[in-house]
Amino acid sequence: MVDFNDKNQWTLCLGGSSGLGYASALKLAQHGMNMLIIHRDRRAAMPQIEKNFSAIQATGVQFVSFNEDALNEETRHRLIGQIADVLGEKGRIKGLIHSVAKGNLKPMVDSDKRVLTHQDFELTLSAMALSLYDWTQTIFSANLFAQDARIVSFTSEGNRKAWPNYAAVSAAKVALEAITRNIALAFAPYGIRANCLQPGITDTASLRAIPGSDTLLAYGEKRNPFKRLTQPEDVANAVFLLMQAEAAWINGCIIPVDGGSHIC
Repeated sequence: MVDFNDKNQWTLCLGGSSGLGYASALKLAQHGMNMLIIHRDRRAAMPQIEKNFSAIQATGVQFVSFNEDALNEETRHRLIGQIADVLGEKGRIKGLIHSVAKGNLKPMVDSDKRVLTHQDFELTLSAMALSLYDWTQTIFSANLFAQDARIVSFTSEGNRKAWPNYAAVSAAKVALEAITRNIALAFAPYGIRANCLQPGITDTASLRAIPGSDTLLAYGEKRNPFKRLTQPEDVANAVFLLMQAEAAWINGCIIPVDGGSHIC
């Protein structure tokens, strides 16, 4: 079934080669949305990523990927020019998905002195929060947003809970939510909606990078009312819903997608 009939509409996914970003990109492509993905991956990871991208191409939508650093200002401006060429005169960005997972996971206290620094906080905040605004503003300035555009980003329960080694990412998630709310306010007159999804504990490469992730995974499954972890496809389904015309009145929200774990 094709839900997105306008062949001039695209979704741009930042960090869409794996995890939540990829699952969301695939879901939208399966329903007819043209896809742009910007990712930054090493050569060793490319065989699996190319397999993932083949699944998107198999849906029959238009698909372009860039293995570039979306966090670099100069690269961002160069890419927006290339994206404009891909879209052509009539193409517009219907969706912007922010799925950037580049944060520092150092502890605040460590006997080896490898502790979280001010610069670590800055780098994490820039990558995981400020980049949402950077890309929103760049796309807007280039007049590439569709009239009814949707911006979706991903936060976590670390926005209010203290987890070991998660301080910098936690700060970034709080900033991401604040930026999302303010984008929702400032860009609403231009038809742009912005919301932030808060997935439950999901077994992704990003989560596995957190020290003690096995404990988090076991806790997440036990705590969940349905006694299972959140799957990337659960989150992708929520992204799909937010892209629908019927979701136009949802704006500036932080929405749990966790099967009810947040109430337990």
